[in-house]
Amino acid sequence: MTSILFIVQIILAILITIAVLMQKSSSIGLGAYSGSNESLFGAKGPAGFLTKATFILAFLFVSNTLALGYLYTKESKKSALDTIEKVVPKATTAPLAPVTKEGNKTK
Repeated sequence: MTSILFIVQIILAILITIAVLMQKSSSIGLGAYSGSNESLFGAKGPAGFLTKATFILAFLFVSNTLALGYLYTKESKKSALDTIEKVVPKATTAPLAPVTKEGNKTK
């Protein structure tokens, strides 16, 4: 399921890029937020097919991102240590007596 959503995410990213690049370029810079006729929420509202398509694609992109985040989090509840088989050595013999050094013998 996550692989399908990941492929959809890549396709949505490409489509958003194409939709943004095809839109009319306004060279007013930050003047778009000052209330000019070409502002984002001006008197005309969001006009044009590309604007609406960009909004829909962006909404789908964000929704898909949230779904991917939820599914990846749900799948990764286990730690990497949970997948490793736990091998515990069992002590079956008695511990050895301390080893003495032969070089320290007194004559």
